[in-house]
Amino acid sequence: MAGDETWTPSALADPELACPIGPVVDIVFSRWTTPILWTLNMHGRQRFVELERRITAITPKVLTQRLRQLERDGLIVRTYHPEVPPRVEYEINELGRSLAPLFAHLAEWATSNLDKVELARHDYDARP
Repeated sequence: MAGDETWTPSALADPELACPIGPVVDIVFSRWTTPILWTLNMHGRQRFVELERRITAITPKVLTQRLRQLERDGLIVRTYHPEVPPRVEYEINELGRSLAPLFAHLAEWATSNLDKVELARHDYDARP
């Protein structure tokens, strides 16, 4: 969140309904979504094989599934070029790009806090 903004949930609300970010987390932070969106945002329009090369740990099957889901969610655009051989390209669209500030805040948080998380984990694991 920017500046001094805070989020205060309603104490009477159902916890699953009170959290407005739940659906966003489900859409954006499922496994492989962020690396795909990050790659498309950083490198522009990509063919499937280019995405495979840039995101080396993902399998072709999972990449296909995630790209279809991102297209369905309206975060990327798939363009089919009917030529021989056929060519398909993927590109982040305006809705997908609108997540950039969120990713920037998360990157800033990670830079400031992941060392603290690692220390907390170390301390926790060292307990008798």
